[in-house]
Amino acid sequence: MGNREIFDQVSDMEKQIGELYEQLGDLKGKLSDLLEENHRLAHENHHLRNHLDNFTEESVEKQQKQSDSKQQKGVFPGEGYDNLARLYEEGFHICSLEFGSPRRNEDCIFCLDFFDKTKL
Repeated sequence: MGNREIFDQVSDMEKQIGELYEQLGDLKGKLSDLLEENHRLAHENHHLRNHLDNFTEESVEKQQKQSDSKQQKGVFPGEGYDNLARLYEEGFHICSLEFGSPRRNEDCIFCLDFFDKTKL
Protein backbone atom coordinates (compact mmCIF):
# COMPACT_ATOMS: atom_id res chain seq x y z
CA MET A 1 0.00 0.00 0.00
CA GLY A 2 1.45 3.31 -1.04
CA ASN A 3 1.70 6.56 0.82
CA ARG A 4 -0.93 8.12 -1.43
CA GLU A 5 -3.49 5.38 -0.61
CA ILE A 6 -2.85 5.73 3.15
CA PHE A 7 -3.23 9.50 2.87
CA ASP A 8 -6.53 9.07 0.95
CA GLN A 9 -7.86 6.65 3.61
CA VAL A 10 -6.93 9.04 6.41
CA SER A 11 -8.61 11.89 4.50
CA ASP A 12 -11.79 9.78 4.03
CA MET A 13 -11.83 8.88 7.73
CA GLU A 14 -11.35 12.51 8.65
CA LYS A 15 -14.26 13.47 6.40
CA GLN A 16 -16.46 10.75 7.96
CA ILE A 17 -15.51 11.84 11.47
CA GLY A 18 -16.40 15.44 10.55
CA GLU A 19 -19.81 14.34 9.24
CA LEU A 20 -20.42 12.25 12.37
CA TYR A 21 -19.40 15.18 14.54
CA GLU A 22 -21.84 17.42 12.66
CA GLN A 23 -24.63 14.85 13.07
CA LEU A 24 -23.80 14.55 16.76
CA GLY A 25 -24.08 18.33 17.12
CA ASP A 26 -27.48 18.32 15.38
CA LEU A 27 -28.72 15.53 17.64
CA LYS A 28 -27.44 17.36 20.70
CA GLY A 29 -29.36 20.49 19.65
CA LYS A 30 -32.57 18.50 19.08
CA LEU A 31 -32.15 16.75 22.42
CA SER A 32 -31.70 20.10 24.13
CA ASP A 33 -34.88 21.42 22.50
CA LEU A 34 -36.81 18.30 23.55
CA LEU A 35 -35.58 18.56 27.13
CA GLU A 36 -36.60 22.22 27.32
CA GLU A 37 -40.03 21.45 25.86
CA ASN A 38 -40.46 18.51 28.25
CA HIS A 39 -39.59 20.74 31.21
CA ARG A 40 -41.99 23.45 30.02
CA LEU A 41 -44.82 20.93 29.49
CA ALA A 42 -44.22 19.30 32.88
CA HIS A 43 -44.36 22.74 34.51
CA GLU A 44 -47.55 23.62 32.61
CA ASN A 45 -49.06 20.23 33.47
CA HIS A 46 -48.31 20.81 37.15
CA HIS A 47 -50.07 24.20 37.08
CA LEU A 48 -53.05 22.76 35.19
CA ARG A 49 -53.41 19.92 37.70
CA ASN A 50 -53.32 22.41 40.60
CA HIS A 51 -55.88 24.59 38.83
CA LEU A 52 -58.10 21.56 38.16
CA ASP A 53 -57.82 20.38 41.76
CA ASN A 54 -58.74 23.85 43.06
CA PHE A 55 -61.58 24.16 40.55
CA THR A 56 -62.91 20.71 41.49
CA GLU A 57 -62.73 21.47 45.21
CA GLU A 58 -64.51 24.81 44.71
CA SER A 59 -67.13 23.16 42.50
CA VAL A 60 -67.82 20.43 45.07
CA GLU A 61 -68.06 22.99 47.86
CA LYS A 62 -70.40 25.14 45.77
CA GLN A 63 -72.62 22.15 44.95
CA GLN A 64 -72.73 21.15 48.60
CA LYS A 65 -73.72 24.67 49.63
CA GLN A 66 -76.43 24.78 46.95
CA SER A 67 -77.69 21.36 47.94
CA ASP A 68 -77.74 22.34 51.62
CA SER A 69 -79.62 25.57 50.89
CA LYS A 70 -82.14 23.72 48.69
CA GLN A 71 -82.70 21.10 51.36
CA GLN A 72 -83.27 23.82 53.93
CA LYS A 73 -85.79 25.53 51.65
CA GLY A 74 -87.42 22.27 50.57
CA VAL A 75 -86.74 22.85 46.85
CA PHE A 76 -85.98 19.69 44.86
CA PRO A 77 -86.29 20.50 41.15
CA GLY A 78 -85.35 17.01 39.98
CA GLU A 79 -86.33 15.36 36.75
CA GLY A 80 -89.48 17.42 36.12
CA TYR A 81 -87.49 20.64 36.25
CA ASP A 82 -84.94 19.19 33.81
CA ASN A 83 -87.71 18.18 31.40
CA LEU A 84 -89.24 21.67 31.51
CA ALA A 85 -85.83 23.23 30.94
CA ARG A 86 -85.28 20.91 27.95
CA LEU A 87 -88.70 21.84 26.50
CA TYR A 88 -87.88 25.54 26.91
CA GLU A 89 -84.51 25.07 25.19
CA GLU A 90 -86.25 23.26 22.33
CA GLY A 91 -88.37 26.39 21.77
CA PHE A 92 -91.62 25.79 23.66
CA HIS A 93 -93.33 27.80 26.39
CA ILE A 94 -93.39 26.31 29.88
CA CYS A 95 -95.34 29.09 31.54
CA SER A 96 -98.99 28.59 32.53
CA LEU A 97 -100.14 31.19 30.00
CA GLU A 98 -98.93 29.48 26.82
CA PHE A 99 -97.67 26.07 27.95
CA GLY A 100 -96.52 23.91 25.02
CA SER A 101 -96.88 26.51 22.29
CA PRO A 102 -93.82 27.50 20.17
CA ARG A 103 -91.82 30.52 21.39
CA ARG A 104 -90.92 32.05 18.00
CA ASN A 105 -87.16 32.32 18.85
CA GLU A 106 -87.58 34.86 21.65
CA ASP A 107 -87.47 34.55 25.42
CA CYS A 108 -90.69 34.64 27.42
CA ILE A 109 -90.58 36.62 30.66
CA PHE A 110 -93.19 34.34 32.23
CA CYS A 111 -91.16 31.20 31.44
CA LEU A 112 -88.00 32.84 32.75
CA ASP A 113 -89.88 33.90 35.88
CA PHE A 114 -90.81 30.24 36.39
CA PHE A 115 -87.09 29.32 36.29
CA ASP A 116 -86.26 32.06 38.79
CA LYS A 117 -88.92 30.80 41.22
CA THR A 118 -87.63 27.22 41.09
CA LYS A 119 -83.99 28.29 41.66
CA LEU A 120 -84.74 29.83 45.06
